[in-house]
Amino acid sequence: MMRSMVIDMNDEQVHTLAQMQAFLDGIVAIEFSVAVEERYGFIGRTVRRFGYTRLNRADKAVVLRFLERVSGYSRQQISRLVKRGGERGQLIKRYRGSRTSFACTYTSADVLLLAQTDSLHGTLSGLATKKLMERAFELFREVRYERLARISVGHLYNLRQRERYQRLRQVWTKTRPVSVPIGERRAPAPNSQPGYLRVDSVHQGDQDGIKGVYHINTVDCVTQYEGVATCERISEAFLIPVLEELLQSFPFKILGFHSDNGSEFINHQVAKLLNKLLIEEQTKSRSRHCNDNAQAESKNGAIVRKHLGYSHIPQHFATLVNAFCCDHLNPYVNFHRPCLFAETITDAKGRQRKRYPYKLMMTPYQKFKSLHKAEGFLKPSITFQQLDAQAAAMSDNEAARRLNDARAILFKTIFSRSKTAA
Repeated sequence: MMRSMVIDMNDEQVHTLAQMQAFLDGIVAIEFSVAVEERYGFIGRTVRRFGYTRLNRADKAVVLRFLERVSGYSRQQISRLVKRGGERGQLIKRYRGSRTSFACTYTSADVLLLAQTDSLHGTLSGLATKKLMERAFELFREVRYERLARISVGHLYNLRQRERYQRLRQVWTKTRPVSVPIGERRAPAPNSQPGYLRVDSVHQGDQDGIKGVYHINTVDCVTQYEGVATCERISEAFLIPVLEELLQSFPFKILGFHSDNGSEFINHQVAKLLNKLLIEEQTKSRSRHCNDNAQAESKNGAIVRKHLGYSHIPQHFATLVNAFCCDHLNPYVNFHRPCLFAETITDAKGRQRKRYPYKLMMTPYQKFKSLHKAEGFLKPSITFQQLDAQAAAMSDNEAARRLNDARAILFKTIFSRSKTAA
């Protein structure tokens, strides 16, 4: 017959392993109330009184189950505490990680700083963001980037997954249809010389059957030096003056002009302009070779669409948008936004593969300056001293902040004037 008894908390009343087993089996009901601050002392006394280290395996299991039931600790915690009590003779509570635990290198302030940096630059790739933080600490002496300047790209993405970062950087975009790449016929051959441009036009949407502005995007094949300009329409009266100003804004001589098969660039007026500017080579796209102008197409999304969006901009705002591109967007892209550059590796079978190592990530201006005999490619009226002064005039973060402020003012002006006109 099962008998039940209640014993007040007094660990001296548990004298034998049989009493422990009876308690565990429910034959004897013992009511314990161990205070939190007394648990370590209770565990230590029990281990010493029963001579835990001299018990066989089955009896040790009874003691561990008893301590687990009474103390409320897990089996793993009890095992560690019992081992420490047997080795040291007493238990001392310690608040530190184990030998295998990792110290917290990046704080909440670093996560906040990463979110602010991504907000300024529009969440670039991990490699580009790492380069920006390296430049902020090493080049512009921003001490708060000291830890983030040494972060690995993989752990940078780990920080972007943290809850604090996600609360600050939630970005929602509408689903966009996949655009069909335009067929091309011939690719330019720059031979490691700057001045061979890839050109494409970007339309800023329609609204109620009315066309928006057009952006002209030009990218150098070798240095990724880029120029964006805006015009009201794709016609001789509007396109040619903007295109001429855009080509003259590059610091090096223009040697080649490559575009797709669109009539906006393949026409007599553009050819006449290129002859006027002494541009010797004009190439156009090849069929079934969609990679020839992929560089310009990718920059359309990464630069033009990212900073100017997809929404309709009325044509009469072309002058304002063009001024924004000239004063803020182009300097930021060329002097402050890092880009990846490829190196060609030939394997054992003779096949050539392109790699994009981190060491080759730099701004377009840094790439241009690193070319062999780069001074020979400059236009007569431009020197590297002038370009260096422009590059060092402000930090990357300051340039991004001014770009974002100017863009906010631009779209606020467009919205307010459009609403008034309506």
